[in-house]
Amino acid sequence: MPTISVIISTYNQSEWLRKTLLGYECQTFNSFEIIIADDGSDNRTKSVINQFQTQSTLSIQHIWHEDQGFQKTKILNKAIVASKTDYLIFTDGDCIPRNDFVEVHHKKRRCNSFLSGGYFKLPKTISELISDDDIKSQTCFDSKWLLKHGLKRSFKLNKLSSKGAKEAFLNRFTFTKPSWNGMNSSG
Repeated sequence: MPTISVIISTYNQSEWLRKTLLGYECQTFNSFEIIIADDGSDNRTKSVINQFQTQSTLSIQHIWHEDQGFQKTKILNKAIVASKTDYLIFTDGDCIPRNDFVEVHHKKRRCNSFLSGGYFKLPKTISELISDDDIKSQTCFDSKWLLKHGLKRSFKLNKLSSKGAKEAFLNRFTFTKPSWNGMNSSG
């Protein structure tokens, strides 16, 4: 039985969803299920999901409803009902997870609390350069790789690529107002 449900919202972004699902295949923590909350995508999205369902070791459910305009909250509610766990991570189908994404949520979860994580939005030109090998090797999360491909230096880049003591320091002293967002929240 999985201990965490990762709920991924998507709408007609099949190539980004494919890269995102590939990122979940690389996770260091594996006791999770994936529920794709599909707000009415066409058959290209279904095709990507079917491919992963047959070729991957991941447990993937596809929850879909007909496209009737923006109905994300409704499909998310259906995905919540379909989950088999009492701990849920919410993210979007165009957010490629670092290999410790689920593990971090698992380690930091607390009763009667939610986690509010950040996300790192890349320029489209850099996002399009990310290959399957970059995801598998985690190169796309390396600041040197990002800078080499045109990303401008910023303080936020430290948080993306830091681990260990530096990560703990930045999380403790970089104050951000907690908010529930669809890219990286859990409870």
